[in-house]
Amino acid sequence: MPTPAQILDTQLPTIALVGRVNVGKSTLFNKLIEQEKALVSKIAGTTRTRNEGEMYWHGQRVKIVDTGGLTFSEDVLLEEEIIEQSEKALKEADVILFITDAHTGILPQERELAKILLTKYKDKPIMLLANKVDSTKIERELAANEKEWYKLGFGAPFSVSATSGRNVGDFLDKLYKTLETVELKPKDYKEIKDIINITIIGKPNVGKSSLFNKIIGEDKVIISDMAHTTREPFDTLVTYTQKVGGEEKIYNLNFVDTAGIRRKARVDGFLERKGIIKSIDSVDKSDLILFVLDGTDPISSQDKQLGGLLEKRAKSVIIVLNKWDLAEDNSEKHQIEVKKLIYANFPHLDFAPIIFTSGLSGEKTHKLFPELIRIWNARHTFISRGALKVFMDGIIKTHKPSRGKGTRQPKILGFKQIDSNPPVFELAIKYRTSLHRSYVNFIENKLREQFDFLGTPVIIKLRKTKM
Repeated sequence: MPTPAQILDTQLPTIALVGRVNVGKSTLFNKLIEQEKALVSKIAGTTRTRNEGEMYWHGQRVKIVDTGGLTFSEDVLLEEEIIEQSEKALKEADVILFITDAHTGILPQERELAKILLTKYKDKPIMLLANKVDSTKIERELAANEKEWYKLGFGAPFSVSATSGRNVGDFLDKLYKTLETVELKPKDYKEIKDIINITIIGKPNVGKSSLFNKIIGEDKVIISDMAHTTREPFDTLVTYTQKVGGEEKIYNLNFVDTAGIRRKARVDGFLERKGIIKSIDSVDKSDLILFVLDGTDPISSQDKQLGGLLEKRAKSVIIVLNKWDLAEDNSEKHQIEVKKLIYANFPHLDFAPIIFTSGLSGEKTHKLFPELIRIWNARHTFISRGALKVFMDGIIKTHKPSRGKGTRQPKILGFKQIDSNPPVFELAIKYRTSLHRSYVNFIENKLREQFDFLGTPVIIKLRKTKM
């Protein structure tokens, strides 16, 4: 079944950054969107999946797309997929920025790329940039060797430094002049409100990227059997329409695909470490998490480590058992057994619903959407004091408070909600008494029975008070 979501069409002109490896495209991308979104390193091929963001200049916004560096070499990992991603970006682009390196000059890869651009995309505005012009000396050297850039067929290069910001303002003025010639025009700044941020996490090779592509309805991220194919978070904003009664309500959902997270001892090199840091940062910035497990593998220590990461951060969670179509036994009876096994391994996530999916075929991914909205609403539930008093009176009548380590019988003096997103409650008990943890768990379970807190952690804080 196709996804019920639609990628949010901002109707903005698209600027695509292309060039060979290590010319500074990702550094320039980060400078233009004023965020450290793209992973930057001196390692060739750092960027694989294209990055997308919005840039604002004089209050006018456009869409910027960063692409993987091209080598035109079959020896480079995922080169074919990177080229495919770049071609998609170029087809969607209204203006193309051809980025070169003022230090190394024009290499055969630039000449190859220039031929492609002049053949396939000659009807689009193409601006040639010489990056890494960090000083007047380099600028003079560039001017002395300008004829090499002229041979590419795009005229004189515009010199900039993505690192220092040198000449970037002047370049943007020229870019926006060029944008006056294309059909789509830059738009006034407009904040999109009420965005629900949803991060997809899991260990390497559980199928997060396949699932992400099926959820958003487009192949935006590279999929490969190679571990750590995804090196940095990639996000896409979609809209989802849900009928509430006789009315339709539109939700803005921002899904974030992340790099696979594994134990520090097994992390391989700088890029994986940086990718994992960015993945955890995405978790911290999201309220809802899709925790992906591999339906063809036993639960591993890496899975358990990720489950612990979620426990400490009070996130709302859906456990997604992916690759369920490849499981030897995917009967309903086995599903029940698997659910029991998952909750036994993640007792702190017993509030999270489990959905069995296939990121490859898209099977049952559509079921995620109503669950996400239900969980989002549950996370923001606020219960009145009156309703909580009636609730607690019923609890005490059914089951009197049990003692903790103290010798005095505890007495509950009050129960109120002090926060939401996530829901936080304060339980006041008599001074110099203690309440057994099992009784607090009992209250939490009863709260879940009476009020809809699906997929959401419930926090109960104890406060001792004198009568």
